[in-house]
Amino acid sequence: MSSGDAARDLGEQRAALHRYVTRLVAPDLHQAEDIVQETLLRAWQHADQLDWAERPIRQWLFRIARNLVVDAWRKDRSVPIGIAADLFPERADRGDLAETVADRHLLVHGLRQLPARHREILVHVHLFGRGGDDTAAALGIPRGTVKSRTHHALRAMRVVLGEAA
Repeated sequence: MSSGDAARDLGEQRAALHRYVTRLVAPDLHQAEDIVQETLLRAWQHADQLDWAERPIRQWLFRIARNLVVDAWRKDRSVPIGIAADLFPERADRGDLAETVADRHLLVHGLRQLPARHREILVHVHLFGRGGDDTAAALGIPRGTVKSRTHHALRAMRVVLGEAA
């Protein structure tokens, strides 16, 4: 099959492929477009190995797209990690144990009310004592995102603690 025929066949399958992938990754239309492009690219790269005449290309495209979606889900899946005691900076010695227990209870209650990404930022920045660059590297996000999430997380925590008081 010539490259022009392959390109035409792939172009004819694009709309159906895009609808299929959009249903799989909804509502993320950008990810759907990325997966469609990657699928078509792989088909183009393997055009000489595919049997265009005997087997419909659509099923092959849908299988590749589905595999790419599953790979994306696996990659983006968040794995909760526990908080190890050795990650905390040295604790300040407090005089009143009852006050420490009450503060800890209030802090844990407040953290539980926050969304996971706000809780995660506050733990890294304020409990682990990490800077913006270290937190960004640990979480795999840009430094600017660390700053904005910290700001919004502290605002949300103030609201939660204000309600608890």
